[in-house]
Amino acid sequence: MFNTSRSRISLTLTFALVITGFLIFLFFYIKHEFSTTRTEVTEDAMVSKVIAMGKLELVKYSMKDVVEKKELHTILPDSRVLFVAVGEVTACIDLTKVKKADISQGKDTVSITLPRPEVCYVKLDHQKSRVYDVSGVWFADKSKEMVEDVYRLAERKMLNAATEMNLLGKARENAGLIFKPFLESVSGKKVVIKFK
Repeated sequence: MFNTSRSRISLTLTFALVITGFLIFLFFYIKHEFSTTRTEVTEDAMVSKVIAMGKLELVKYSMKDVVEKKELHTILPDSRVLFVAVGEVTACIDLTKVKKADISQGKDTVSITLPRPEVCYVKLDHQKSRVYDVSGVWFADKSKEMVEDVYRLAERKMLNAATEMNLLGKARENAGLIFKPFLESVSGKKVVIKFK
């Protein structure tokens, strides 16, 4: 009888230790699962349009501008956004517009008539551009609208500044400096470049 009670106590202690160990393991496992975070990113990228590119970029102006937009009110305080815009304006020639009739060859020369240079794009660098101050705006929707407007205004100002600095004239000049030597080395003849 003494051995039987001893074996029951041993069995009960062993069972209690196993259950205690299991509960401790369960506690730490659950604690680990709650403290561990996992990040899942789901992407569904789709190609919406494929465009054949034939534009030769000839000049790029990197620009920085400070833009301030104010909305003046009669009763409420004036709304104001201060924005530092960093971006670029690029001019190019669309080589897909060059037709066979635009190229003529002589004995020693090749004459090519290129389309007029155009502004390829105006692009703000969102990493470097900053909204420094938004004041006098009462609602978040109005603040968002003013910031979006100042982005568009900054792009227009950059385009106007690049146009004033003769962006397209510089593109014409660079067409002669960049494109002409390439064509001369390919054709082995003197190349004359004209514009439509």
